[in-house]
Amino acid sequence: MTGKIVILGVFVADTAFRADRAPRMGETIIGNSFALGPGGKGSNQAVAAAKLGADVTFLSKLGRDPFADLALKTWADAGVTPSVTQSDDAATGAAYIFIEESTGDNAIIICPGVAATIAVSDVEANADLIASSAAFMTQLEQPLDAAVRGLEIAREAGALTILNPAPANSIPESMLALCDYVTPNEIETETLTGVAVTSVDDARRAAEVFLAKGVGAAVITLGERGALYHSARQSELVPPVNAGAVVETTGAGDAFNGGFATALARGDDPVDAVRFGCAAAGISVTRPGTAPSMPTLAEVEEILARNPGPPV
Repeated sequence: MTGKIVILGVFVADTAFRADRAPRMGETIIGNSFALGPGGKGSNQAVAAAKLGADVTFLSKLGRDPFADLALKTWADAGVTPSVTQSDDAATGAAYIFIEESTGDNAIIICPGVAATIAVSDVEANADLIASSAAFMTQLEQPLDAAVRGLEIAREAGALTILNPAPANSIPESMLALCDYVTPNEIETETLTGVAVTSVDDARRAAEVFLAKGVGAAVITLGERGALYHSARQSELVPPVNAGAVVETTGAGDAFNGGFATALARGDDPVDAVRFGCAAAGISVTRPGTAPSMPTLAEVEEILARNPGPPV
């Protein structure tokens, strides 16, 4: 069993297009396949954590439309508890996802819909819920001031605070100082620190910038190289967990974050929590989709038993 996790974020319906390459501006090409499914970083992370055994509540906004129905079914199936308001006047969000057929790599455009109106007052209405959590996690797809308020409430109550700073945007140092953990990828790391990450040493230099801005620890995801955990007392590169051939990488970051938060909330050592997140991500990339690609706890435990990594 894990402590309660509260996640503030966005649900969008993913419209995923697979093709050999992206079209140039003004060009039309024939794609290989199309799929509609549940997405949004916060929602995906909530689904990932719930499937991994966490007690998860997701805070967001939806419209009243077929995309909202998809969200509610997705959360019910995964075991996520929604704390969500629905609007009759605005639509649920959607995302365009291009997936390169040969590599599984992706490019994404997010339109949050009504979730773009998540306000400080919406977060404060859930203050008791956030304050009672073991861990609070958010991203940057909803308005920044709402995310900041959630981190403030969690920090004041003594909950662990996790910021997945995606998509990459400039954010104030005061927000970073509220974070026990930040979990950027290489691009997000460069945006926030000014350090281009082309090596593990670069990642360590960037992590030091995060620490100087008040972050407790930086967890920089490095794709095929794994993830770097870096705090004032410890710096360790956690290798990736190979679960098979890569099909699609779209949900990997969210699988990692859901796994990382789950392990922290149950009291794992942070480096072990990074390893747990790497295992969840490693399984997710072997499957198409985002929320549908998230593994179960049994799957992650089985692959970790085969790939235990070095002792912490």
